[in-house]
Parts: sequence; C-alpha cells; structure tokens
Amino acid sequence: MRIYNNINAVNAQRNLSITGFALAKSIEKLSSGLRINRAADDAAGLSISEKLRAQIRGVQQAMRNAQDGVSMIQTAEGALNEVHSMLQRMRELAVQAANDTLTKEDRQAIYAELNNLRQEINAIAQRTTFNGKSLLTGSLVTQLDASSTVNAGFVVEAATNTSVTSIDVSQARPGATFKFTDLGSGKLQLGDGTVSQTITVGAIAANGSITLNFDQLGVSITISSVSDETGANVAAGLDGGTIVTQSSGGSANFQVGPNASHYYLVDFQDVRIQNTGPLSGLDTALNNFNTSLGSANSAQVSAAQTLITEVDNAISYVNNVRSNLGAAQNRLEHTIANLGVQNENLTASESRIRDVDMAAEMVTFTRNQILQQAGVAVLAQANAIPQSVLQLLR
Repeated sequence: MRIYNNINAVNAQRNLSITGFALAKSIEKLSSGLRINRAADDAAGLSISEKLRAQIRGVQQAMRNAQDGVSMIQTAEGALNEVHSMLQRMRELAVQAANDTLTKEDRQAIYAELNNLRQEINAIAQRTTFNGKSLLTGSLVTQLDASSTVNAGFVVEAATNTSVTSIDVSQARPGATFKFTDLGSGKLQLGDGTVSQTITVGAIAANGSITLNFDQLGVSITISSVSDETGANVAAGLDGGTIVTQSSGGSANFQVGPNASHYYLVDFQDVRIQNTGPLSGLDTALNNFNTSLGSANSAQVSAAQTLITEVDNAISYVNNVRSNLGAAQNRLEHTIANLGVQNENLTASESRIRDVDMAAEMVTFTRNQILQQAGVAVLAQANAIPQSVLQLLR
C-alpha cells in the first residue's frame, strides 16, 4: 500500500474537474438559451449563424422599408384622388362652356372657377409631401442628364434618316452611365459596368419606328426611320454611345431586400398644371379659353371644345399615374408578405443552429450534477484510504 502518491484520489479529482467543467457549460447554455456562446463551442456553426443573423436583420429592415414605401404611395394616392375629382369638375365646366346658350359673362364665371381649380391642383401637388419629400412635383422621377451622347434627336444613320425619337429613363438608376456595345448580327448590349442586358434589334420599315426596351436597366429608346433600316445598322449606329441619368432627384428607391441589388424604383410624376411639364397642354388650353372671352362667340366655343380634349388628356394622364402607383403598392405588399415568410424560415434555421435544446440540456445538466456529487463523495473516500495505513502502526 502506497501513501506518497494517492493514485485513486488523483483519478477522482481529475474526473471531478471534468464533470465540473461540463456542469459549468450546461449552466451557461441553460442560462443563455444558446447552444453556441463562443466560437469554441462550434466554430462552423457560429460562422453560419452570424451570416444568417445578418440576413435576418436585413430582411426585417427591408420589411419596414417596404411598409414605409406603401405609406408613401398611399399619401400620393390620397392627393391624386382629390386631383381626379377636380379634373372631373373641370371637364364638367368645359362641357358647359361649349354650350351656345351661355353668354360671355357666363363663361367668365366658368373660367374663374376653372382657374381656381387649376391653382388648387398646383397647391395640392406642392403640399403633398412624405418625410419632407415632395411627391407630385416630378422631383422623384429619374431624368436624362445633358452629358448623354445619345439623346432625343441623336442620328443613328444619316443615309436613311434614322434617329432617336425619345428616351425613357424613369425606371433607371439615378447617377448611372449606360454604354451601348454592338455585338454584331443586330445584337445590342447596354450596361452600366455592373449590370448589362443584350437584345436583338429588329428592322425598321420606311416611316416606321421601333422601341428598344432594356427593362432590366429601366431604359427604353424609341427610334424612327424615313427609309427601310436594318437592325444591324441601328446597333452599329448606337455602338459606343452613352446614356447618363442625373444623380440628383430620381425615382423613389425602395430597398426591399437585404442585399444591395434588392431595390425597387417607383416614379411619382408631376401633376401640376403649368406651362412646362406633362400637363402643359391643359395649361395652354385654359389660357386660350380665357383669351377667347374677348373674341367672337364661335372662338369661345372652339376654345371650350379644345379645353374638353385637354382635360380628357389630363384625366387619362392622372389615371395612368394612379394605376402605376397602385401597381407599385400591390407589388410592395406582396414583397412584404414574401419577406415575412423569409424572416420566419431564416429565423428557424438560425435557431436550429444556435439555440439550445432545453430538454436535452436539462438531461445533461442533471447527469453532470449527479456525477459531481458522486465525484465529491468518491474523492473524500479516496483521500481517506491512506489513513488505513495507521492501523499497521499499532
């Protein structure tokens, strides 16, 4: 029997230390609710969990962004509803003014109301804001920059009088530079250095036109030609040309996803009745109607009839603006629903990796607790064994 080194006690102490460490780990997991509290617990699991957490938080913020976008659109829609009502009243007055039973004085009274309606529509457009952003003055529409080498009037091929008629960049990213590249055989590529799209350019018949729609970039170009023109020549004529969008203003950008490319552009068009802008025709018709009141009766009737046409055009324009905003709102609401599902699934995935199974961990905790109590008792017994040597000294 040896007394200098008590191997039994050393063994019992080692096992007790292991049990104590395991018990401490169980207490940490149970108190935190997490299976992984530090990288040492599961290095790969922690890495995956942190990536999922970043994605989850991005999705949650994207949901809030989309909800704010819906609120922004609803603000504009509420104002446009009233604009629509006033345009309908203007049409009613224009139809009344075209009737020959009215006198000059009657038409002057009608113009007074028409002018007040015009001023109120403009005032509503100016006052309709969301978080300081004006929604109905055209400040949230992407515009073509003057530095673009391809613009309205750009000559694609002089021999056939082929030129660019119009360019629509309302859905394009603000502050971007898009460049045309001829890939041969009528294939034309447009890209901003990060994203590109290739389309096949069709032929243009004499006195006809085509529209090149780069929908992935939000750019649309209409080209007309006096003579027959091939798609290959159109692509060659645009090769190297650039389209630049203004960096200031631009369409409303809704970040509806956790990554940089997950955005959605929405246009809030100008609905003011003034001498420039989409409703300039109605502004001119109103002024002409007022001027005609000093002319013959036939001129007054003609001006009123022209006013009816321009009010119809304005109503159609506002219809289109409201339709686009309604479609955008529906899209955002579907986006919110989809993001909610993503958030639920990603959270469940992250939970399975990082969260502790409380029932299983309680079993482990109880086992380690019993082992620790047993280890303390056994260590006491092991320390008592050498004392039996004293019996030999009696």
